[in-house]
Amino acid sequence: MPLSDPAPRGGLRALPLSVWGLALTSLFMDISSEMIHSLLPLFLSGVLGASMATIGLIEGLAEATVAFTKVFSGALSDFLHRRKAIVVTGYALSAFTKPLFPLAASVSWVLAARLLDRFGKGIREAPRDALIADVTPDELRGAAYGLRQALDSVGAFVGPLLAFALMAWFAGDIRLVFWVAALPAILAVLALVRLVPEPPRVTAPAVRETFSWRQVLSLPRAYWAIVGLGVLFTLARYSEAFLLLRAHDVGLATEAVPLVMIAMNVAYAALAYPAGAAADRIGPQRLLLAGIAALVLADLLLAAASGPTAVFLAAVLWGLHLAATQGIFAKMIAHAAQAELRGTAFGLFHLLSGLALLAASSLAGWLWSVWSAEAAFLAAALLAAIAAAALTRYEKTP
Repeated sequence: MPLSDPAPRGGLRALPLSVWGLALTSLFMDISSEMIHSLLPLFLSGVLGASMATIGLIEGLAEATVAFTKVFSGALSDFLHRRKAIVVTGYALSAFTKPLFPLAASVSWVLAARLLDRFGKGIREAPRDALIADVTPDELRGAAYGLRQALDSVGAFVGPLLAFALMAWFAGDIRLVFWVAALPAILAVLALVRLVPEPPRVTAPAVRETFSWRQVLSLPRAYWAIVGLGVLFTLARYSEAFLLLRAHDVGLATEAVPLVMIAMNVAYAALAYPAGAAADRIGPQRLLLAGIAALVLADLLLAAASGPTAVFLAAVLWGLHLAATQGIFAKMIAHAAQAELRGTAFGLFHLLSGLALLAASSLAGWLWSVWSAEAAFLAAALLAAIAAAALTRYEKTP
């Protein structure tokens, strides 16, 4: 049950104000981040003269920073028994970095800004997911995580659209677009501070226990089973970069390639909340099976694609897969982990899923280079089928 909100009535209006505040915060910050990220490779290569290898290194270091920071921030929120302060710190740090991009005079400056931005993202994500579980009853958590994912995905396609519109308005001045991108980041922090109170604890421990790996091992078997499923699901899903590469590979013009991500995120945004609400009513396993089926179909379409139409349809299915899995796993983690270790549980889940995505994308790159794009996506479909079989076994586990 929630710690500070009334009993659920059903529907969006039943969700606690804190969930709406966190969802709006995600929306504004993602608009800001995507406005910058959609133009950052062009800024690095065209303005600062960075090589493709340098750009790849920056992105790899950035994502590694996110993955490893999540574990420690989640554990810290459990230790302090306060989550909002850590979430605010993470969002505020990311907002602080936004003006550093238009001010950047060198690649090293951009690297520092990118790492600080991703450090902020890593700080906030596990405590934020744990906070949603703290204030939302179990029977509404699918809807709560679905709402946050939906608004986050809205930001993922609104941000690039704004960036390209402003590029036309400002006659290609990337630095000026970056300055505008700082504004929604400020709104994100304000929404978080004003709309999300720190939930009171039911009981306050007399002595705070320091973090130890024994606490991690005390997480129940049900939690580790969900983590295993999550890792397997992630191994079956490559980075979205391969979706974009496939679109270009089958003849989509370079300037139109971002439309593939927009199609994916529109589907994700439209379906994330309905999928989460459905998981509250019928349980998560059916939604996960539907999500993995969508991924298998997307992979088969991408393997057989001979033109952009198939890639766009695959992008919509990819968005359906994300909508039917990402928030659902968060609901399952929140239910399985004990309340005092929720931050740690989310941090570990995010870390292991991030490492699985790195391994999956490395496999995809190797298969694409050594064999073909078709081989890469057929292998993904096979991995997804294995994940579906594992989920069926999980359903039968008492």
